[in-house]
Amino acid sequence: MTSANTASAKNSASRRATKSDPPPAPTFDVENELRAAGARVVAGVDEVGRGAWAGPLLVCAAVPGEGEPPAGLTDSKRLTPKRRRELAVQIEPWVADHAFGWSEAAEIDEVGMTEALHRAARRALDALEPRPDAVLLDGRHDFIGRPWRVRTQVKGDLTCVSVAAAAILAKVRRDSLMAELAEEHPGYGFEKAAGYPSPTHRATLAEVGPTPQHRMSWAYLDDLPRWSHLRRVRPAPGGQIPLL
Repeated sequence: MTSANTASAKNSASRRATKSDPPPAPTFDVENELRAAGARVVAGVDEVGRGAWAGPLLVCAAVPGEGEPPAGLTDSKRLTPKRRRELAVQIEPWVADHAFGWSEAAEIDEVGMTEALHRAARRALDALEPRPDAVLLDGRHDFIGRPWRVRTQVKGDLTCVSVAAAAILAKVRRDSLMAELAEEHPGYGFEKAAGYPSPTHRATLAEVGPTPQHRMSWAYLDDLPRWSHLRRVRPAPGGQIPLL
């Protein structure tokens, strides 16, 4: 094999190894920055359900506990449902405190996603004891605002311990609720896709129509001629933010 081919083979092997290697575990680096700047209690915040067609929006706020976090903590989207549930069982006794804030489908229709996120996050943070001095929020958009001191962190659920813990707790809690709603509204696949637009969800929605758990101000109803007349008028400009 020539030197060029050898170098190419090594580069290919390196790319394969990098692609298959698990991501680094989240750290306390950003939380420690906030503490060094004067925050005594830092809460990680993440949401789940923003892009779903049905079910509530859920925000979780979590204050990390003492010592090492549960092994395997990472972005909840990189975990299987079973592994998420296992980690949630370990996270709950480890965190110093955590709380959930909800915004139901009807409220989302009434006030829009921006305000729904704001309300759900405030509900979660207000339920924490003691009150956090700083909030570490996943993403780049601060939907919480004053008087909370908010630090946004892109991919925070992958890099920050407190946000990763909040993300897993939020996902497990909402998935459990959607499984319960599947018993009330069978056929939509809520127990598997949690209200997101899976093929099963789309097919049943087209045939049977929306449930009280569906967000009725959203554009998907425009593509359902039998049910498009049910669509509610969207909130005034500024009431929505992009879903993706």
